[in-house]
Amino acid sequence: MKKNLNNKLIKQIIKFGIVGVIAFIVDYGTLVILKELFNINLFISTEIAFIISVIVNYILSIKFVFDVKNKNNNFIPFIILSFIGLLLTELIMYIGVDKIEINYLIVKIVATIIVMVFNFITRKILLENKRKL
Repeated sequence: MKKNLNNKLIKQIIKFGIVGVIAFIVDYGTLVILKELFNINLFISTEIAFIISVIVNYILSIKFVFDVKNKNNNFIPFIILSFIGLLLTELIMYIGVDKIEINYLIVKIVATIIVMVFNFITRKILLENKRKL
C-alpha cells in the first residue's frame, strides 16, 4: 500500500514537472518576447507572462496532474494561489534585478524554481480537496 502511494506521488511529481516545463516555456518565452521585442517594462512583462502561464498551467494540471474531484470549484482558489506565486516572483525579480543587479533571465529561473515548489505543495492540497482555502 505504501509503495503504491509512493509510486503515485512520484508519477504525480513527474507530471507536475512536465506541466511546469511547458508553463515555464510559455512564461519565459512570453517574458523575453514582451521585454526584448516590444520593449515593455520588465515588471509588466513578468506579470503578463506569468498570467498566461498560469492559465496554461491550470488547464494542464486539472487534466493531467492532480486527482481533482470537483473541477468546478477550483479555478478561483487556484488563481489566488497563483497570485501569491506572482507576488513571490515579483519580489524575487525585484531583489535579484534591482537590488543585487543580476541579469533578469537568471533571476527568473531562480524565481521559477522557488515558486514551483510553493505551487506543487499548495495545489496538491487545494486540488485534491485535502483542505479548503
